[in-house]
Amino acid sequence: MRKLLIQMVTVAVSAGLMTACSAGAGGGQPTSSAPSATSSAPSATSTGTATPSDTTAPDTETSVPAPAPPAPTGPPAGPGAGNAELAIMVKPSDTEAALNYTLVCQGGVPSAESKHPGAEAACSALKENPSILSPSTKNTAQACTEQYGGPQTATVTGIVDDTPVDATFTRTNGCEISAWNAAQPVLGSSGGAA
Repeated sequence: MRKLLIQMVTVAVSAGLMTACSAGAGGGQPTSSAPSATSSAPSATSTGTATPSDTTAPDTETSVPAPAPPAPTGPPAGPGAGNAELAIMVKPSDTEAALNYTLVCQGGVPSAESKHPGAEAACSALKENPSILSPSTKNTAQACTEQYGGPQTATVTGIVDDTPVDATFTRTNGCEISAWNAAQPVLGSSGGAA
Protein backbone atom coordinates (compact mmCIF):
# COMPACT_ATOMS: atom_id res chain seq x y z
CA MET A 1 0.00 0.00 0.00
CA ARG A 2 2.80 2.40 0.91
CA LYS A 3 4.72 1.65 -2.32
CA LEU A 4 1.58 2.28 -4.33
CA LEU A 5 1.04 5.63 -2.63
CA ILE A 6 4.65 6.70 -3.28
CA GLN A 7 4.35 5.66 -6.94
CA MET A 8 1.15 7.68 -7.31
CA VAL A 9 2.74 10.79 -5.81
CA THR A 10 5.79 10.40 -8.07
CA VAL A 11 3.58 10.08 -11.18
CA ALA A 12 1.52 13.13 -10.15
CA VAL A 13 4.64 15.26 -9.60
CA SER A 14 6.15 14.11 -12.91
CA ALA A 15 2.93 14.91 -14.74
CA GLY A 16 2.87 18.38 -13.21
CA LEU A 17 6.43 19.04 -14.32
CA MET A 18 5.68 17.82 -17.83
CA THR A 19 2.82 20.26 -18.24
CA ALA A 20 4.99 23.14 -17.05
CA CYS A 21 7.43 22.49 -19.88
CA SER A 22 6.53 23.26 -23.45
CA ALA A 23 8.00 21.54 -26.49
CA GLY A 24 7.95 24.83 -28.39
CA ALA A 25 10.11 26.60 -25.81
CA GLY A 26 13.24 24.91 -27.07
CA GLY A 27 15.10 22.30 -25.08
CA GLY A 28 12.23 21.63 -22.70
CA GLN A 29 12.75 24.85 -20.72
CA PRO A 30 9.78 26.15 -18.72
CA THR A 31 7.91 29.04 -20.27
CA SER A 32 6.34 31.97 -18.54
CA SER A 33 2.85 33.06 -19.49
CA ALA A 34 3.17 36.45 -17.75
CA PRO A 35 5.71 38.82 -19.34
CA SER A 36 7.76 40.89 -16.91
CA ALA A 37 9.34 44.29 -17.51
CA THR A 38 12.06 43.70 -14.93
CA SER A 39 13.13 40.47 -13.41
CA SER A 40 15.15 39.74 -10.32
CA ALA A 41 15.81 36.18 -11.50
CA PRO A 42 19.26 35.33 -12.88
CA SER A 43 19.64 35.63 -16.64
CA ALA A 44 21.83 33.47 -18.86
CA THR A 45 24.90 34.99 -20.50
CA SER A 46 26.58 33.86 -23.68
CA THR A 47 28.82 31.54 -21.66
CA GLY A 48 25.83 29.82 -20.12
CA THR A 49 26.45 31.05 -16.56
CA ALA A 50 23.74 32.77 -14.61
CA THR A 51 24.22 36.41 -13.53
CA PRO A 52 21.75 38.40 -11.48
CA SER A 53 19.99 41.14 -13.39
CA ASP A 54 18.95 42.93 -10.17
CA THR A 55 21.36 42.72 -7.23
CA THR A 56 19.13 44.00 -4.42
CA ALA A 57 15.56 42.94 -3.87
CA PRO A 58 13.48 45.29 -1.70
CA ASP A 59 12.84 42.64 0.94
CA THR A 60 16.36 41.23 1.13
CA GLU A 61 17.73 40.83 4.63
CA THR A 62 21.14 42.22 5.42
CA SER A 63 23.75 41.05 7.87
CA VAL A 64 24.56 44.55 9.08
CA PRO A 65 23.51 44.92 12.72
CA ALA A 66 21.18 47.72 13.70
CA PRO A 67 22.79 50.64 15.52
CA ALA A 68 22.67 50.57 19.31
CA PRO A 69 20.07 52.85 20.89
CA PRO A 70 21.47 55.94 22.55
CA ALA A 71 22.26 55.63 26.22
CA PRO A 72 19.59 57.18 28.43
CA THR A 73 20.69 60.42 29.95
CA GLY A 74 19.52 61.76 33.26
CA PRO A 75 19.25 65.29 34.49
CA PRO A 76 22.53 67.23 34.31
CA ALA A 77 24.82 67.54 37.32
CA GLY A 78 25.00 70.92 39.01
CA PRO A 79 22.28 73.47 39.68
CA GLY A 80 19.02 73.03 37.83
CA ALA A 81 15.78 74.92 37.44
CA GLY A 82 14.20 73.11 40.36
CA ASN A 83 11.09 71.98 38.47
CA ALA A 84 9.87 68.46 39.16
CA GLU A 85 6.81 66.24 39.08
CA LEU A 86 7.64 62.94 40.77
CA ALA A 87 5.93 59.82 42.06
CA ILE A 88 8.03 58.23 44.81
CA MET A 89 7.49 54.75 46.22
CA VAL A 90 9.59 53.59 49.19
CA LYS A 91 9.29 50.04 50.49
CA PRO A 92 10.96 49.75 53.93
CA SER A 93 11.07 45.92 53.79
CA ASP A 94 9.45 42.93 52.13
CA THR A 95 6.91 42.65 54.94
CA GLU A 96 5.99 46.34 55.28
CA ALA A 97 3.61 48.30 53.10
CA ALA A 98 5.05 50.69 50.53
CA LEU A 99 5.00 54.42 51.24
CA ASN A 100 3.91 56.59 48.30
CA TYR A 101 4.71 60.27 47.91
CA THR A 102 4.04 62.93 45.31
CA LEU A 103 6.55 65.73 44.87
CA VAL A 104 5.82 68.77 42.69
CA CYS A 105 8.39 71.57 42.65
CA GLN A 106 8.43 74.93 40.84
CA GLY A 107 11.75 76.78 40.92
CA GLY A 108 12.97 74.68 43.87
CA VAL A 109 9.87 75.38 45.97
CA PRO A 110 7.20 72.74 46.66
CA SER A 111 3.71 73.35 45.33
CA ALA A 112 0.49 72.63 47.21
CA GLU A 113 0.13 69.38 45.23
CA SER A 114 3.11 67.83 47.03
CA LYS A 115 2.38 65.03 49.45
CA HIS A 116 5.90 64.45 50.79
CA PRO A 117 7.24 64.42 54.37
CA GLY A 118 10.13 66.75 53.52
CA ALA A 119 8.97 68.57 50.39
CA GLU A 120 11.04 71.73 50.98
CA ALA A 121 14.29 69.80 51.46
CA ALA A 122 13.50 67.53 48.47
CA CYS A 123 12.78 70.43 46.10
CA SER A 124 15.87 72.28 47.30
CA ALA A 125 18.04 69.17 46.76
CA LEU A 126 16.67 68.71 43.23
CA LYS A 127 17.37 72.36 42.38
CA GLU A 128 20.93 72.09 43.69
CA ASN A 129 21.65 68.83 41.84
CA PRO A 130 18.95 67.16 39.70
CA SER A 131 21.35 64.30 38.84
CA ILE A 132 20.87 62.74 42.29
CA LEU A 133 18.01 60.78 40.69
CA SER A 134 20.26 59.24 38.03
CA PRO A 135 23.13 57.56 39.88
CA SER A 136 26.15 57.04 37.63
CA THR A 137 27.05 53.74 39.30
CA LYS A 138 24.16 51.85 37.71
CA ASN A 139 25.18 49.36 35.00
CA THR A 140 28.87 50.21 35.18
CA ALA A 141 31.96 48.20 36.03
CA GLN A 142 32.64 50.34 39.09
CA ALA A 143 33.91 48.40 42.10
CA CYS A 144 31.55 48.63 45.07
CA THR A 145 32.07 47.57 48.66
CA GLU A 146 30.23 44.41 49.59
CA GLN A 147 28.19 45.69 52.49
CA TYR A 148 24.50 45.41 53.12
CA GLY A 149 22.60 48.54 54.11
CA GLY A 150 19.15 47.06 54.55
CA PRO A 151 16.13 45.72 52.66
CA GLN A 152 14.79 49.14 51.62
CA THR A 153 13.93 49.78 47.98
CA ALA A 154 12.64 52.91 46.28
CA THR A 155 11.37 53.86 42.85
CA VAL A 156 11.17 57.42 41.54
CA THR A 157 9.40 58.21 38.26
CA GLY A 158 8.43 61.48 36.65
CA ILE A 159 10.15 64.55 35.24
CA VAL A 160 12.92 66.78 36.60
CA ASP A 161 13.72 69.94 34.62
CA ASP A 162 12.00 68.53 31.49
CA THR A 163 14.06 65.29 31.68
CA PRO A 164 12.27 61.98 32.26
CA VAL A 165 13.31 60.13 35.43
CA ASP A 166 12.86 56.42 36.10
CA ALA A 167 15.21 55.47 38.94
CA THR A 168 15.37 52.52 41.30
CA PHE A 169 17.28 52.60 44.57
CA THR A 170 18.37 49.78 46.88
CA ARG A 171 20.87 49.41 49.71
CA THR A 172 22.54 46.15 48.68
CA ASN A 173 26.16 47.38 48.35
CA GLY A 174 28.33 50.41 48.99
CA CYS A 175 27.53 52.09 45.65
CA GLU A 176 23.79 51.61 46.12
CA ILE A 177 23.96 52.91 49.69
CA SER A 178 25.84 56.00 48.47
CA ALA A 179 23.22 56.65 45.75
CA TRP A 180 20.43 56.19 48.32
CA ASN A 181 22.08 58.63 50.73
CA ALA A 182 22.52 61.24 47.96
CA ALA A 183 18.81 60.97 47.07
CA GLN A 184 17.66 60.74 50.72
CA PRO A 185 15.90 64.14 50.73
CA VAL A 186 13.79 63.05 47.75
CA LEU A 187 13.20 59.52 49.05
CA GLY A 188 11.97 60.87 52.39
CA SER A 189 13.19 60.14 55.89
CA SER A 190 10.64 57.43 56.67
CA GLY A 191 12.18 54.84 54.37
CA GLY A 192 13.84 53.07 57.28
CA ALA A 193 17.36 54.21 56.38
CA ALA A 194 19.29 57.08 57.83
